[in-house]
Amino acid sequence: MLSADSSETPNFQLLDLSYQPRDLLVADTSNPSIIYFFAPWCSVCRFSMDNLQNLYQRNPDVNIVAVALDFKDKQEVQQFVERMGLEFPILLGNQQVKQAYKVSAYPSYYVLDEQQQIQHKSMGYSTELGLYLRSL
Repeated sequence: MLSADSSETPNFQLLDLSYQPRDLLVADTSNPSIIYFFAPWCSVCRFSMDNLQNLYQRNPDVNIVAVALDFKDKQEVQQFVERMGLEFPILLGNQQVKQAYKVSAYPSYYVLDEQQQIQHKSMGYSTELGLYLRSL
């Protein structure tokens, strides 16, 4: 079971929107990370994505990566990203990632410490401040 005290955080190699392979876990382990799971059709994701973008712009000491799940095709994800003006890395997820992280609703996110260990997990809307405070 994946939990905040798991000894091993699952890593996957996923494609980004340019079809380049990238590791889900960020290589820069000098900073905490947020892995944010979303679906492009999710209305709560649309509302909370601005908070994630603001955190990304204002806090370079937090690594952020978003993983799209339950999408029809790359075009749907690309349109969502462009419409939202997102600048952080977006990866195309799959069922294995969804199952490994036990994603059952959107948005869901995990906050990892510098050792890539899960410190917090949550689902639903979160403010920019809430995301930042969890990453401390």
